[in-house]
Amino acid sequence: MLSVSALVRGTVTSGDVLRYGRSSRAPAPLLHYSADKRPVVVWNVTQRCNLHCVHCYASARDREYPGELTTDEGLSLLEDLAGFGVPVVLFSGGEPLLRPDLLALMRRARDLGMRAVLSTNGTLLGHEEAIALRDAGVSYVGVSLDGVERTHDLVRGLRGAFRASLSGIQACRAVGLRVGLRVTVHRWNSRELPDLMRLMTDEHIDRMCVYHLAYAGRGAGIKSYDLAPEETRGLVEGIFDWVAGWPEGDPRELLTVDNHADGPFLYLWLKDRVPERAAEAARLLTWNGGNQSGVAIACVDPQGNVHPDQFSWHQDLGNVRERPFSAIWTDVSNPLLAFYRDRRGRIGGRCRDCRFFDWCNGNLRVRAERASGALDAEDPACYLNGAEIAAGP
Repeated sequence: MLSVSALVRGTVTSGDVLRYGRSSRAPAPLLHYSADKRPVVVWNVTQRCNLHCVHCYASARDREYPGELTTDEGLSLLEDLAGFGVPVVLFSGGEPLLRPDLLALMRRARDLGMRAVLSTNGTLLGHEEAIALRDAGVSYVGVSLDGVERTHDLVRGLRGAFRASLSGIQACRAVGLRVGLRVTVHRWNSRELPDLMRLMTDEHIDRMCVYHLAYAGRGAGIKSYDLAPEETRGLVEGIFDWVAGWPEGDPRELLTVDNHADGPFLYLWLKDRVPERAAEAARLLTWNGGNQSGVAIACVDPQGNVHPDQFSWHQDLGNVRERPFSAIWTDVSNPLLAFYRDRRGRIGGRCRDCRFFDWCNGNLRVRAERASGALDAEDPACYLNGAEIAAGP
């Protein structure tokens, strides 16, 4: 996850990070640069969903899924996460609002000292739901939009989904909940990103996260619709240019997610456009460390299986019904976890000699694996050219 707005506009500095000791208990904007690397945990509380999105990494459908963690098991999981020092639990799905005990679980996470974040399609969010989330102590609600109305409804598999999601965003804003957009870009919708940028402005939305396509779940089935590297490069450069044009003091955030070539590319962009910020950005990118799957990001799926990230449900590290998350996450005798914790020299192709490896950490492993069949292959979504990855600083 790359905070484009923080690095382009200088709203986060290394001094801010050091003031909190590079701790994962620092305020949310500084969390990306923590040194203790306590994981943000994505907990997919249910696989059930009222929509049928073409890129859903959970392959969610509107049906019951047996064996999902019970309320008591969920509360025990949260107790263990808090004791382990997890700073944030991101409640996801499926559609988490379909889980009847969601508010109790989120409230408990907050009471245990963790930040509770909700990832939702927004269609089930009305005024009463927004108030309940606010009163439960939810710190942020991310609502997925995949383009303007026709495109969004097509991607989500339901006519009227766009209007329902936008209404959910407005309901959150009306009760003072911090809310943001989440958009996964591919060839069906990439041309509509400027429309979503205008929507962010018009609706006074705090935050936008632009996700690159992950080849997981149904997302693996549409990998042929992923942007080509040169298309991704142009889209990301347009994002940088847009953020650079925001007025002074603009409080919004824009982040890109799941293509860690974005970090080195932003550094190169800054060297050319805002050179006085490049050295500071380099330091922050070093602390960020690129892809944090298996390091500072973890996933617990609806049945309690632990994975290196939310896209890697085919890679099991253990199950919280058998061992606590804290024990699973610290067991580096697991060869898969050992690989994720130390990737330098283990990933081949262009990654092996790339001067930006420490800023990228090999990019998204599930995309590399799905594209080539090998977990240690280069990520085909990297759009940096040979001269850029080989040149001097």
